[in-house]
Amino acid sequence: MIRIAIAEDHQSLIDGIKLLLEYEENISIIGTANDGEALLEIVKSKQPDIVITDIRMPKVDGITATKEIKKLFPNIKVIAFTMFDQSEAVDQMINAGASGYILKNSALDVIQNAVETVAKGDNYYDAKLNINTKTNKSNNKGLLTKRQNEILKLIAHGKTSREIADELFIGVHTVDTHRKNMIKILGLQGKGELMRYALDKKYKF
Repeated sequence: MIRIAIAEDHQSLIDGIKLLLEYEENISIIGTANDGEALLEIVKSKQPDIVITDIRMPKVDGITATKEIKKLFPNIKVIAFTMFDQSEAVDQMINAGASGYILKNSALDVIQNAVETVAKGDNYYDAKLNINTKTNKSNNKGLLTKRQNEILKLIAHGKTSREIADELFIGVHTVDTHRKNMIKILGLQGKGELMRYALDKKYKF
């Protein structure tokens, strides 16, 4: 069971997420908050598995809340849920410890996909994001998950998404999502650069 807390200052958006997720057998929403201070109280008392939080909130903003959550409970995963698609906002949330970043104007199933991906220990970044991270590329390997590093090694061997999916026993869509996320995390421009990055970093050895 994935236990979730939601923080958003617009109650209608919280209600929409709850309506989407409440019938999922493997998901339980254990608390909601309309500001960052209330979110931290929920996290301290109930310790959810995943927190979905807006960035701009009253009392305590989402970036500050994320830093506090990761300091107190490193195993809790945080997903940003926001209208801000600028690379600076994404970078700030990643540096604060967020494992996911989704936009409010995306389809509702993106939220469910993000929750399930992050719950498995992987990162999830909305496909609508058009960013180049400002973080130095040489340091970005540390932002990749174990699964993403496995996929990079297979990319370096020239494997297709289908071949990677078969070898790792995951879906092709999951592999493609990881590819897109790695391109964003590493500040690359496309699939060709991802292949070159993998080869340059000697993932094939």
